[in-house]
Amino acid sequence: MGQPESELSELRLQVLDGPGEKATETQHAKGKLTARERIDLLLDEGSFREVEPFRRHRATGFGMEQKRSYTDGVVTGWGTVFGRTVFCYAHDFRIFGGALGEAHAEKIHKIMDMALAAGAPLVSLNDGAGARIQEGVTALAGYGGIFLRNSRASGVIPQISVILGPCAGGAAYSPALTDFVFMVRGISQMFITGPDVVRAVTGADVTHNELGGADVHAEVSGVAGFAHDDERTCLEEVRYLLSLLPSNNREEAPHTPVTDPVDRLCPALADLVPAEGNRPYDMRRVITEIVDDGDWLEVHSRFAANVICALSRIGGSVVGIIANQPSTLAGSLDIDASEKAARFVQFCDGFNIPLVTLLDVPGFLPGVDQEHNGIIRRGAKLLYAYCTATVPRIQVILRKAYGGAYIVMDSRSVGADLAFAWPTNEVAVMGAEAAAKVIFRREIAAAENPDEVRTQKIKEYRTKLMHPFYAAERGLVDDVIEPADTRRVLAASLAMLHGKHADQPFRKHGNPPQ
Repeated sequence: MGQPESELSELRLQVLDGPGEKATETQHAKGKLTARERIDLLLDEGSFREVEPFRRHRATGFGMEQKRSYTDGVVTGWGTVFGRTVFCYAHDFRIFGGALGEAHAEKIHKIMDMALAAGAPLVSLNDGAGARIQEGVTALAGYGGIFLRNSRASGVIPQISVILGPCAGGAAYSPALTDFVFMVRGISQMFITGPDVVRAVTGADVTHNELGGADVHAEVSGVAGFAHDDERTCLEEVRYLLSLLPSNNREEAPHTPVTDPVDRLCPALADLVPAEGNRPYDMRRVITEIVDDGDWLEVHSRFAANVICALSRIGGSVVGIIANQPSTLAGSLDIDASEKAARFVQFCDGFNIPLVTLLDVPGFLPGVDQEHNGIIRRGAKLLYAYCTATVPRIQVILRKAYGGAYIVMDSRSVGADLAFAWPTNEVAVMGAEAAAKVIFRREIAAAENPDEVRTQKIKEYRTKLMHPFYAAERGLVDDVIEPADTRRVLAASLAMLHGKHADQPFRKHGNPPQ
């Protein structure tokens, strides 16, 4: 027979109470919510079903016999987000500081296996002090099992990591293996070696937040795709992201009823984008005009801001948008922008999300540091990502598209299904001024009036090789469209490509540039 009802109820109360009111007050005093409070914010009300709430460690020695709290410092289970199944686990910092031991790890392994088997997203709420020292190598092995499952689930189910406390050493590698990382200012830190080790080895005096805080990883390292001021806002954004993602790689992202007419014209676009190629503008305003109800979610908004990566909907269907940002570095591609966009393209392709590329690029960013730090191999990551993507792909050239950056940004030659261009487009190896200087340098140098000849040759090059219909005449652009028609054309094209199927050559996996 099972436990008497009164005894079972008492045990459940102990599980819910955790280590007690004092520990909860201490957690709140740090400006942090408890594990269960976080789960309640993440999941639909009343939907959480816990797994192994009575699990406890079996370690001996170092005083562990007297410390055997239920859950062993991690709450695991599943629930729903907007009615769709989502699995999650949350470290309970009140128990062993959220440190990972054998039982703790096995609970996480189980919920990860369940998420993969069920084909549902996995969200980890991280607030732990790393491996549990008292349990030795078994704790390290526990992390290895998590990393293995992260890797096996990659591209199969969406994986989201939310950093809500310290995440140091090996514990930082699991979030790094997932698709998206969220952080909260003031309470989140991620680093491999902490400030004390950095100080001892290098002499540098740095705080936890200066070394691995939310702003550092959102702006400098690019580890975090999102940084928020508080936990509630952060977890609400996680819910929004989940609403834009499919449950697994065999499904499509949720389609929503269209409230914004798919044939809506966008006359404001002609004014938002200056005709002069060297005048900056904010590409975010262009995206807002095109997508459904002006609603979209930007990933890595503060890292590599010269390229925009976003999830949105057009005609009720989710799309991934990659766009140059002319207001930052003139929209040129550099190392960080290439890697940021490449990973986003790969994610969208892995989860059946069509790609829309909005192109206004002067080329790759020149510089000794870019060349020495590997712009060739790292820029090739974006090229590889586009070339191997099999989802519907549409390119729109808004203004200029020069050199190798034009090719890399999903040109027809690397497999885009459709390419459109506005009447102001210029597609060429380089800008007219630079091209004329190379082609006609001797003629210009020998002229009595070099400035006049230079101006003439620039005009000649632009007229012959850079007029708006040059690429269209050669089949590299499918149509030249008015800016106001962009949304209508994209919606119709995405609808047509909805059933696209593309076979890839058989292989175990590719070997992308690193």
